[in-house]
Amino acid sequence: MFVVIGWVVVIGSVIGSFLGVGGHLLALFQPFELLCIFGAAIGAFVVSNPLTTLKKTIEVLPSAFKASKYSKEKYVQLIALLYELLQKARKEGMMALEADVEAPESSATFKKYEHVLHDHHLLEFIVDYLRMMSSGNINALEMQDLMDEELETHHAETSLVAGAIQKMADGLPAFGIVAAVMGVVHTMGSVGAAPAILGEMIAGALVGTFLGILLSYGFFGPLADLLTAKGQAEAKPFQCVKSVLLASMNGYAPAIAVEFGRKVLFTADRPTFKELDDAVRATKQPKAA
Repeated sequence: MFVVIGWVVVIGSVIGSFLGVGGHLLALFQPFELLCIFGAAIGAFVVSNPLTTLKKTIEVLPSAFKASKYSKEKYVQLIALLYELLQKARKEGMMALEADVEAPESSATFKKYEHVLHDHHLLEFIVDYLRMMSSGNINALEMQDLMDEELETHHAETSLVAGAIQKMADGLPAFGIVAAVMGVVHTMGSVGAAPAILGEMIAGALVGTFLGILLSYGFFGPLADLLTAKGQAEAKPFQCVKSVLLASMNGYAPAIAVEFGRKVLFTADRPTFKELDDAVRATKQPKAA
């Protein structure tokens, strides 16, 4: 939603200022200049990225127009789930989590937190490391190294699309110059035409440079920045889980371990101590039939 609003503001400001100084709107209507710039940029994008990145781009782009999957309320539920699992392990031993880990979709504990259950990657991250903890063959430092490696891979994957779009944005001004040069060549080939016609042709050529810069800095560059920010936000649930599980492995009680997870969250999404405490207390209350 805000992406569309931002683009409308960009177009409105640029076009509005042009009209405000007496410019003629039709002079900016150069479909073949746009075809040259945008078509060449798309072609270069396809050439410079492997098929996996192209598919990932198609999958990720719609997320730029949607709100983040995780809000404060969902983080509270995620941490409450971790607390409930660790509390169960503390009372009954890590092996008590075997059924939950092996079939989370059938686990009564996981079923209470559907948003985690439906987040395939996060669910896999949680159960994989709980399985390792229950095996007892890995210490906290070894598991931290493994988690860091996995999160680094996750970050590299999420940044692929943003990086590819940023490169495309960087190239758009150059393609604008290509379109402008082609327009100048066309104008020079018509040097015997009337001055009014030549002026119109030169104006059309200059629109190429204008469009390349506008598309780069007004549309695709900001879109790449947004996808980068969303990628960082998507990593936070994994970092939260990592902090809680490592704190537990280092001997902290579940009530303290979940505080480690709360502290790594961005302040805009971080629940207060009371909000988290209320959620933790709620896991101890039996649900009404």
